[in-house]
Amino acid sequence: MPEPNVPNPAFSLVVFSDDWGRHPSSCQHLIRRFLGRYPVLWVNTIGMREPRLDRVTFRRGIEKLRGWFFARRHPPSDDRSEPAPEIVDPRMWPFFRRAFDRRMNRRLLLRQLTPRVESLASPRIALTTIPIVADLVGRLPVDAWVYYCVDNFSEWPEMHGPTIEMLERRLIERVDVIVAAGERLAERIAKRGRNAVLLPHGVDYAMWQAASTRPAEDPLLSCLKDLPRPLVVFWGSVNWQVDDETVAATARAAAPGTVVLIGPVSDCSPKLRQLENVVSTGAVPYESLPQAAGAADVLIMPYRRHQAVVDAAPLKLLEYLSTDKPVVVCDVPAHRAWADALDIAESPEQFASLVKTRLETGLPSAQREARRRVADESWDNRAAVLERELAALASRFTLNASPDARPGGDS
Repeated sequence: MPEPNVPNPAFSLVVFSDDWGRHPSSCQHLIRRFLGRYPVLWVNTIGMREPRLDRVTFRRGIEKLRGWFFARRHPPSDDRSEPAPEIVDPRMWPFFRRAFDRRMNRRLLLRQLTPRVESLASPRIALTTIPIVADLVGRLPVDAWVYYCVDNFSEWPEMHGPTIEMLERRLIERVDVIVAAGERLAERIAKRGRNAVLLPHGVDYAMWQAASTRPAEDPLLSCLKDLPRPLVVFWGSVNWQVDDETVAATARAAAPGTVVLIGPVSDCSPKLRQLENVVSTGAVPYESLPQAAGAADVLIMPYRRHQAVVDAAPLKLLEYLSTDKPVVVCDVPAHRAWADALDIAESPEQFASLVKTRLETGLPSAQREARRRVADESWDNRAAVLERELAALASRFTLNASPDARPGGDS
């Protein structure tokens, strides 16, 4: 349902991030905890991936055109009693490399967003997970800016690294508060002379505990019932991060079983589509994933060695650990803190060997015991930390500040 008017809120939020409801990002998990208590304007942006002549760009372009020409202020929901943010899907120019491109986007965004932002209660705080809005800092009529750093996007192959790096550097210099989703990301920010509040990802522990022991019931996952067992399951974006050699080795080790890749497919190695006993389901509703975990014998994260992967803090890690299934992952810093609760592999061969072992042994009792601490890593706790940071930031400003005193317009 549309978010009700919140009487005398401590602050209002303007959030720049991925499209609301498109996939369960950390930012969406956090902001859901603010709905109904704070006014939230959620800005669906065009993303940072450079347009190409491929199926992914075409599909994404269709999505954005629908959003622009069939605009909706609130997301659809099966539960109409749940509060929702106000959503704006501004028209944007899909390029950022040239100064001309960035000026055009700045003007487009300011023209469309300024009236919406000015209608919010003061103080207004803008929070962004994407560097491409750096040129709005000091121009959009908000009181403060927060950069929530969730990934090292400048290292992503499908993005223009030098441009993203330049915009992120500009954003880090200009914002009031920086929040980092992982220690490696916080270290990168510290090298640029700023301190970041460390806010690791959380998890809806009860959701995974309640559903992960039930078989797959969702129609989109019904195919799991007919696949040869055992089932080795991955969920997430099936993209350049997924290592085809590791998946191939795992598929051989799991034979005659099946490796199942659950999630949207884009920019992945063509070899993944050619591997025997490897099945891709495509995207499924987030609510279906606990049932997929229940059907799995082993959960995996077969990522390649890449700087962006090394710097990342995978959102699915705590989701995996909230189930009662063995987990095998690649060796990256974010995984090592949970080395007593899962198995870490340094090569495709070791990865496949560990998967084969866990298919035979199941979850060791020591790993099961180590996972008990996952229950403390809730999104509610993470949102409470973010709320304290935002409230402290808002306290610097008076609720009765005149909108005319704030920066605005295009210069």
